[in-house]
Amino acid sequence: MSDTNPDKDDGLRLTPQASGGWEDLAKSWDDISLNEKPRSVNDRGDAPPIEIPRDASRKRGVWGRVGRTVLSLVLIFGLIGPVLVTAAYRFVPPPLTYLMVERVFEGRGFNRQWRSLDEISPRLVRSVIAAEDAKFCSHHGFDFGAMQKALAHNERSKRTRGGSTISQQTAKNIFLWPDRSYVRKGMEAYFTVLIEGLWGKRRIMEVYLNSVEWGPGVYGAEAAARKNFGVSADRLTPAQAARLAAILPSPLKWRAAKPGPYVKRRSGRIDKAAGTIRREGMASCVLG
Repeated sequence: MSDTNPDKDDGLRLTPQASGGWEDLAKSWDDISLNEKPRSVNDRGDAPPIEIPRDASRKRGVWGRVGRTVLSLVLIFGLIGPVLVTAAYRFVPPPLTYLMVERVFEGRGFNRQWRSLDEISPRLVRSVIAAEDAKFCSHHGFDFGAMQKALAHNERSKRTRGGSTISQQTAKNIFLWPDRSYVRKGMEAYFTVLIEGLWGKRRIMEVYLNSVEWGPGVYGAEAAARKNFGVSADRLTPAQAARLAAILPSPLKWRAAKPGPYVKRRSGRIDKAAGTIRREGMASCVLG
């Protein structure tokens, strides 16, 4: 028995309008097409849609690839490359430096004979430490006290004094070009950290003594010893070693074989300081 209560809502119902009836409703459904395209935004009177040209997206893609390539090159040549080269120089002698090439083009010649640290006199090691970096065995690449003293001295004197350690000088000589810019100083600090970590003190001293400039076209202890005194680097006397160490600040100006009054005084002080280095074991990180 069906419920004939008209007030009860039993779901969705389609009720013909009074004016049109079922025929008009059916006709309106026939006019609807599922394939009809929606009206454009402009048909409603709104602003046209924003479209991104394909060329713009392509340009962004190209610049993105360029940026990634540049970043990769910076990582390879700025970070990974120096680490690999520094690690290689831990075992093989570094080749020509920027300074050596520059001196060759200046017509100063080239004289260098690589020797292991065991083939170089301990007297020269102690004299160089006494002259250039007394705290070589105790610092980790930088002597900030010496830097401050050098700055204070340079502010009140026309004669410039350097505060670089042997580690810093080695980093500069081997990897960089002669310059006084902030960029080069920053790179010098970076390479100093690398050689302190990858080489150790003995290797730093060995590379330094084989690469430092000791006269016009003369590089390394062996060439310097033979050029100035006619002996090999392992035969240097204390006085000869002190003279070689004394001319390091200005090897193109001063002479170890025929020293002037200033070099004589300086080498005498270095000879005495080298004795202190020996007695107090301040070269133990190199000589053991």
